Amino acid sequence: MRLWVFVWLSLYSLSLQAQKVGIVLSGGAAKGIAHVGVLKALEENEIPIDYITGTSMGGIVGGCYAAGMSPAQIEEIVLSKEFLQWVNGKLEDGHNYYFARDDDDAGFLRVNLSLDSTFSILLNTSLASDLSLNFALAEKLAQPSAIARNNFDSLFVPLRVIASDIFTQTAVPLGRGALSDAIRATQTVPFFYNPIRIEGKYLFDGGVYNNFPVDVMQQTFNPDVIIGSNVSSKIYNEYPYGEDDKLITRSLLYMLLDKSDPSDVPDSGIYIQPNLNGYTSFDFAKARALIDSGYAQTMRQMAEIKTKVNRRVTCDDVAAIRNKFNNKSAPFLIEQITFEGFNSKQQRYINRFFKSGKRPLTFNEVKSGFYRLVSEDYFKSLYPGFTFNEDKNNFNFTLSRRPQNNFPVDFGGTMATRGISHIYLGLNYYHFNRSLTHANLNFYLGNFYKSFQLKARMDIPNRGVYYVEPYATVNTWDYLQGRDLFRPTTNPTALSRIDRKVGADFAIPFNKLYKLTIGGAYINNRDLFVNSNAFVSTDTLDILRLNGFRSEIKISSNSLNRKQYASAGRHFMLALNWFNMQESLTPGNTSVLSAIQSHSRNWLRVRITMEQYFQKGFYSSGYLLDGVVSNQPAFSNYQGSIIYAPGFNPMQDSRTLLLENFRAYNYVAGGWRNVFTLRKSLDFRLEGYLFKPFEALAAGQNQEVTFNRDLTKVYFAATAGWVLHSTVGPISLSVNYYDDAQNELGILLHMGFLIFNKTAMD
Repeated sequence: MRLWVFVWLSLYSLSLQAQKVGIVLSGGAAKGIAHVGVLKALEENEIPIDYITGTSMGGIVGGCYAAGMSPAQIEEIVLSKEFLQWVNGKLEDGHNYYFARDDDDAGFLRVNLSLDSTFSILLNTSLASDLSLNFALAEKLAQPSAIARNNFDSLFVPLRVIASDIFTQTAVPLGRGALSDAIRATQTVPFFYNPIRIEGKYLFDGGVYNNFPVDVMQQTFNPDVIIGSNVSSKIYNEYPYGEDDKLITRSLLYMLLDKSDPSDVPDSGIYIQPNLNGYTSFDFAKARALIDSGYAQTMRQMAEIKTKVNRRVTCDDVAAIRNKFNNKSAPFLIEQITFEGFNSKQQRYINRFFKSGKRPLTFNEVKSGFYRLVSEDYFKSLYPGFTFNEDKNNFNFTLSRRPQNNFPVDFGGTMATRGISHIYLGLNYYHFNRSLTHANLNFYLGNFYKSFQLKARMDIPNRGVYYVEPYATVNTWDYLQGRDLFRPTTNPTALSRIDRKVGADFAIPFNKLYKLTIGGAYINNRDLFVNSNAFVSTDTLDILRLNGFRSEIKISSNSLNRKQYASAGRHFMLALNWFNMQESLTPGNTSVLSAIQSHSRNWLRVRITMEQYFQKGFYSSGYLLDGVVSNQPAFSNYQGSIIYAPGFNPMQDSRTLLLENFRAYNYVAGGWRNVFTLRKSLDFRLEGYLFKPFEALAAGQNQEVTFNRDLTKVYFAATAGWVLHSTVGPISLSVNYYDDAQNELGILLHMGFLIFNKTAMD
């Protein structure tokens, strides 16, 4: 009898030891972060995890676990600032290279088009940038994939992730190849991210056809117990009246990721559905709460789990096995860099970013080169990957060319309660061979401001990287059109300007943050104005013509987080300019002069501008400093002199006003900006500024310039208002004050960017 008892106990013990547990993780975008809490609770309670299948975010979380990351390590990643940057398509801090940054413009919408050799135009339908995400996945998963020799059964935990072939309309379980490619494919939501090729096929998010891959778990691994964690559910139990217009843009994501069926988990298994009411598929910033929801729900069901799963694996044993797997990692050195889809001349260009001639490279050298390369918009479609080099026990790095967006079109402009509204159109074309050429043609069209600009930047990697950018710009302003709807009786400035320049810039980078620009331009300007504050239709205008040459040496840097209404980052500019000009003034009937005035004008000007923000929680404060030192001479009359005096333009509408008290040949100015972020995209701003001219320009009795050297005279400006950062640019309502008789107090409501092309004198 004792023998039979011993045999039965032995067989039962073997059956417990053989009991296998499979974990199935559904898709659900941000809500899939709750899976981290599920894995954390299971591991803490010694529940074994023998196999994993996952879709979309479930594939990412499950893939990271299978790659040898602990739940705590995965939690640290999804709670990091870098994770939010990856999913939002932003570059990591420290990898934003100013050298490639274009001048700011009024565009708020870019349509990415591809123009081929037959002049056929294709539209790129992806909405989000996957640049940082792709590199992060390649970085984090290269070594585990190498340990497993690209066989997902040989990972720390055997794994399958689900992708979709939309052409054959089938789910595709992935179990071989680069782990980063598989995980990247499983979260490619159509129209959000560009698809990638795996074994010659474009694959998309697995949630299209199998969002809860219980069947793949059963067919591939056939475990004894399946634990299914599902974060997909009905978004709304009833139709969301009143919200449907706002939510319709997300309807595709709802359609793709909400098809999980609880009945797929067999009776022998456990179905876990965390309580995620109130969370959306876009709440990546709420990762901590999502993880806690997954953990709490798993703990609530732990008694059921332990009843059905009799086998235990201690945390120490799991850690030992995990460490044994991770200790097999090869040194992260890069022996070779290959470029797929590029000709030999293009490869030589790209190779300059990776210290051509030096091999092997450290990972940090490759990462730095990659981000320097893709800081240029044209290369943001490159797909990175690491492959294991068994012969040398290190890695190769591959950059694959995906369809290029070589014909982006920008749309923008602004609508305002003053007559300064305009529309903006920017046409861009890229040509890449021995060098990279970016041609840009842009237009501003409005009653107050019109502009045309053509420029072509040629990036040339030769003994370093530099660019040459020839340009031609025509700006026109009609200040009579800049009327204020809130103050229709105010006399607008009688000034019409045509500003023309043709020139070229040469620039080289200084590390990541700065660039040195050397340039020159020919200037041909014409200004029409009266010499009084009142204008009648019978007046004939003074005609001031200014033409000649300008040269410049400038050091600049810009890491501000927004083109306008920034709240983080830093801007710096130090410029030395030399002007060699010919002034010609033809007096009108408001001038005391009768004869044409013609003079040569030569002067030097040094200007420094600094802006920086300090952010803590919802409050951000920052300073703006601006100073000019020059030996600029006075022109033939006061009005012409004030028009061409450097100006301090601290507020959003400053460039649309002729602020006489904020212009001088020599001055210092500055102010403090306070930004209160009340919601994610809503700011309240309170700003104040002081302007101190060393020699204030004043009108003499005969319309000549006189200089007021009163050191006690200081001018004040301030603004307070709300700014909503929207998809069509900022929407701002502000009250603006200037210590200026003609433009003292105003209310401005505008939507879009109040940004203009640089003037000939800037």
